Amino acid sequence: MKREPKKAARKPPPGVAAAAKNEASRSVRVAAQLRQEVARLVGRELADPRLEGLVVASAWISADLRLAKVFFRIATTSEGAELDARRKDAEKALERASGRLRKAVTARLALRVAPELRFVYDEGQDARDRIEQLLDEVKRAAKDAD
Repeated sequence: MKREPKKAARKPPPGVAAAAKNEASRSVRVAAQLRQEVARLVGRELADPRLEGLVVASAWISADLRLAKVFFRIATTSEGAELDARRKDAEKALERASGRLRKAVTARLALRVAPELRFVYDEGQDARDRIEQLLDEVKRAAKDAD
């Protein structure tokens, strides 16, 4: 019985793998630039009082650079209903200014296609703060038990 030699696994052509890697890293670079630019524009060029205390936490952009999500937080000590009201006001203000932001970001980053900007409240920091608060309560309870 004659054995056939094992076929080597097919590798993509050298340029294809490198192109996929470059596209991923490009979207990461553009997202970082997008975050910086939106933060600059919100802080300096938009005079909307609803955006006071707004912090651009991060940004994500799709591989084809057509859709961008900008994650933001509100730097405040308010909690509960007051924080929810401020968050909703900030979301409305950002949506209203999205066309202006989109045009400015496209020009500053020299993009061929203007990405659609979607603004999302970053609840991660709120969750971290709540976890820290719970851990502090457990430490105090353990200290009181001793």
